[in-house]
Amino acid sequence: MGKDKIPRPVFNNPFLNIIVNPDDGTVKRDPEIRNPSNSDPNGTSAVISKDVTLHPHNKTWMRLYLPRQAKAAASPANRRKLPLVVYYHGGGFVFCNADTNLYDVFCQGLVENVGVMVISLDYRLAPEHRLPAAYQDAMDGLHWIKSARDEWVRDYADLDNCYLAGTSAGGNLAYNAGLLAVSAAKDLEPLKIKGMILHHPYFSGTKRTGSEQRLARDSLLPLYAIDQMFDLSLPEGADHDHEYCNPLINGGSKLVDLMKSSGWRVLVTGCFDDPLVDAGMEFAKMLDAKGVRTVTFLSDGYHAMEVFDPSTSGPFYAAAKDFLSTN
Repeated sequence: MGKDKIPRPVFNNPFLNIIVNPDDGTVKRDPEIRNPSNSDPNGTSAVISKDVTLHPHNKTWMRLYLPRQAKAAASPANRRKLPLVVYYHGGGFVFCNADTNLYDVFCQGLVENVGVMVISLDYRLAPEHRLPAAYQDAMDGLHWIKSARDEWVRDYADLDNCYLAGTSAGGNLAYNAGLLAVSAAKDLEPLKIKGMILHHPYFSGTKRTGSEQRLARDSLLPLYAIDQMFDLSLPEGADHDHEYCNPLINGGSKLVDLMKSSGWRVLVTGCFDDPLVDAGMEFAKMLDAKGVRTVTFLSDGYHAMEVFDPSTSGPFYAAAKDFLSTN
């Protein structure tokens, strides 16, 4: 399929219109479509969801998703526990939420098409809360999950078969949360993380990649927006070779060795007309060179295509399902 056959959606693109308030450094965020959870026991949707509070002071929360048919199997003897995917939404660390329509629909698709339980984290956004705030929120979420206080987690999630996943900035978050999690594996038991699914991960650096140069004026994610969102989310004074932005710096984190020794597997996906694709593939090569079992999935299309246009998501869901079913 050629790129001219994958039209980009027309929508209000916040990445092209980042307005920073000079008085307090906050960002103007336009209203967006946000979906309510759907746990109606009499509904017809294939996926049900509910929201739970994570950290009241930080105003963080999570949306839990289950296949309706799993919930319908009320007898414990008939329940099959599901692989657990902990998902982090995109938006350059600056925009969007777990209940943003695009990400809510994408998570429902993961549940329905991949056969998993999904827990999606609504983390604190930059610049009001710069990194590593979102990574810390991710760890809060993992500790909440490991406690299995919620009946959906207790009854339906296979805590021994967990993957961290995310789109764009969420892919960056999944990796950096993964570094924290693998170094705290004992503290997270009985939750056992087996790897990551990084969907078009948001990485960059001071040295421009070929795809960044080739697609510097991309209509969805231009180079200046990539840079500006990192400027707004990285710690004050950090450049774009900070480890939160450039995972290749200094040869990559030494904690990647723990991912290898723990047997983690990683799926990294990208599209050829995504400015971030080269950084993502170089990241995958780094993991592979360090001995982490790494699979890449490349296709025609643009950044986060499967989120913006669900009709294109089939091949990605198939790749994710195949990845999760491989030992």
